[in-house]
Amino acid sequence: MSDLTAYRAKADAWLRSMVPTYGKEARKGLSEADDLALARQYQRAKFDAGYAGINWPTEYGGQGLGHLEKVTFDTEEMKHGFPSFYFGISLGMPIPVLMQFGSDKDFVKTRVLKALKGEEIWCQLFSEPAGGSDLAGLRTRAEQDGNGWKINGQKVWTSWAQYSDYGVIVVRTDPNVPKHKGLTYFWVDMKAPGVTVRPIKLVGGDSHVNEVFFDDVKISDDHRMSPVGGGFAVAIATLMIERYVATDSAGFGPHLDLFVDLAKETSLNGKPAIKDGRIRQQIARNYAMRNGLQSITARAMAMMQAGMTPGPEGSLNKLVAVRSRQKLSELAIDLQGSGGFHYDDHASQKEDWTASWINAPTGRIAGGSDETLLNTIAEKILGLPQDHRPDKGVPFNQIPA
Repeated sequence: MSDLTAYRAKADAWLRSMVPTYGKEARKGLSEADDLALARQYQRAKFDAGYAGINWPTEYGGQGLGHLEKVTFDTEEMKHGFPSFYFGISLGMPIPVLMQFGSDKDFVKTRVLKALKGEEIWCQLFSEPAGGSDLAGLRTRAEQDGNGWKINGQKVWTSWAQYSDYGVIVVRTDPNVPKHKGLTYFWVDMKAPGVTVRPIKLVGGDSHVNEVFFDDVKISDDHRMSPVGGGFAVAIATLMIERYVATDSAGFGPHLDLFVDLAKETSLNGKPAIKDGRIRQQIARNYAMRNGLQSITARAMAMMQAGMTPGPEGSLNKLVAVRSRQKLSELAIDLQGSGGFHYDDHASQKEDWTASWINAPTGRIAGGSDETLLNTIAEKILGLPQDHRPDKGVPFNQIPA
C-alpha cells in the first residue's frame, strides 16, 4: 500500500467517524448561526486530529505535508456534507497570503493558528461596484493619515464578511499614476469603527455575500502587506492561489455519480435514460473533462510543492467547470420533466440539480467572470495579442468614470 493510499484510508476512517456529529444529516434544520457554531467545532476537531493546514509549514500550526495529501483529504471530505465552506475563503486565500506577505511574524502566527482552529474568519475585499473583473479599476482609496492610513470606499460580493474578524484589502493610494501602479495591499480589522457590512440576498435564497462600506477607517502602517503602490502584484498572487485552491472539477455542483444515479432512475422513451446514447455521451464527456481539470490542478499542486508558482492554466478550471456544471444541471432538470421545477432554497447546490442550476450564474461571475478568464487564456496561455486598452498608461484620475 502506498503512503498516499494509506493516508486516504486513515482520513476516510476519521471523516466517517465525524459524520454523525457534523455531517449532512446532523446539520439539517439548523439556523445559519447554529450551523456556523457547529462548523467551528468541526474545524477545531480537524485541527486536533491533524487535518487542518495539511500542506502548511509546521511553524504556523500546519502539518508540513504535501499538496497531494491536502487534495486527497479534501476529496474524501467533500463526500459527507460537512460545514467546512465557512472557512473556504479564509483558509484558501487571505491566510496563505498573510503567511507570505505579513510583516509581523508573531501577529501572523497568532492569526493563522486561530483561523486553523475555526476561531477567526478572514474575508477577501477585492471587487467593487465599478471594479469587479477589472480589479485594477477599483476606487476605494487609502490616504496617509499621520503614521497610518484612512480608508474610504465600498467593496461588494465579499463572501462571509458578516462573520469575518479580519480581511485583506487592495485599495488605491495614488490616483496620479496608471491604474495598476497606484494600488496598495493591506489587512484590516472588520470590527474597526467605520466598517459596515450589509448582506446581499442572492437569487438562490442565501446571503453569504455582502457589500462592505469603509468610512474613515483608520489603520496603522503595519497593516500594509505590499510596498506602497505595489499592491497589484500581491493581488495577482492572491488570485493565482484562488484559481487552484477555490477550484472543483464539478464547478461546485453535484458529483457526476449523482447524474448517473438520476439517469438510472429516470425513464426516457420507455426505458432507463442511462441506456440512451445521448445521455451516455454526456456522462463520458463530463467524466473526461473533469479528469482533465483534475490533472491541471494536480500539476499545479506539484509545482507549488516544488517551490514554483503555478501558471495561468488555473483559469481553464473555473471557466470550463462552472460552464459544464450549468449545462449538466440543465440536462438533469430536463430529464426530470415537471419534477425538475421543484425548488428548495435550503437544498445544497452540490446535491440538488435545480439549486445547482439556479446558482451557477453566480459561479460564472465570482472569482473572475468568463470574459476575464477567456482573456487570460488568450493572452497568457495561447500568446494572442492583448485587447485594445484605451486606459493603458493613462493616469487613473484621467480615465473617464
